[in-house]
Parts: sequence; structure tokens; C-alpha cells
Amino acid sequence: MGLLTGIIFYKTILDGELLQTNVLVLYNSDRFFDNNNGFFKIIENGILDEIVAILIIVGGLIVGFSKEKIEDEFIFQLRKTSLVWAIIFNYIVLIFAIVFVYNMTFFEVLIFNMFTPLLFFIIRFNFLKYKSRNYDE
Repeated sequence: MGLLTGIIFYKTILDGELLQTNVLVLYNSDRFFDNNNGFFKIIENGILDEIVAILIIVGGLIVGFSKEKIEDEFIFQLRKTSLVWAIIFNYIVLIFAIVFVYNMTFFEVLIFNMFTPLLFFIIRFNFLKYKSRNYDE
């Protein structure tokens, strides 16, 4: 649900104008020589993008790491190998992006890269689970 919401908001209304509120920032540097620069400041910011990011991450963690009906050593091994594979694959994709993608598109790739390890893990884990189920039959 969070992934779908994130895609919809990214392509339509995620412009930072919704849900404007005062937030605490650890460090703020909007512009050079601005009086509002510094540590632990309160600024006004649209928090919709943060909410959507949290929903995507929490949803991915729930889907990826919730207990299976039969949770045994085999499922643990599938999780472990899927997680290692997802991290390696994610960094291969990131290296490819570093070499071939530039400007604001690269910044967007970095934003999506926050979520892709979980996405790759979920896809790989479910694929291996499906493949092993068909192998057993």
C-alpha cells in the first residue's frame, strides 16, 4: 500500500505544499549566508513526502520479514540469501546509475535507492519461495 501511495504521490501531487507544518531539523542549510542555517532549527516544511517514505519502508519491512506459516531453517536460508543478493544487486544498479545517470535524474535515482533494497529482497525471496514450492511438487 505504501509503495502504491508513493508512486501515486510522486507522479501527481508530491510537491511539498501539502501538510505544511513546523518541524525540527538536525541541520538546515537552505542558502549560503542565510540566518536560518545551523543545527537544531525549527522550519516550516511539507511532511507528506516523509510520511509516504515511512509508509513504504514500514510496509516493506512488514511484507519482507513477517513470519511465514512454516518458519524453518530453509526459510531462514532463503531470507538470508535473498537479502545478500538484494544488497549486491542494488549496489550493481547504483554503480550503473553513477556511471550513466546525471543531474536531477541521478538525485531521483538516489531517492528511489532508499527503497530498492527492500523491493529487490521481497521480489527475490518470494521468487525463491515460489521456485522451491514448485520443485517440491
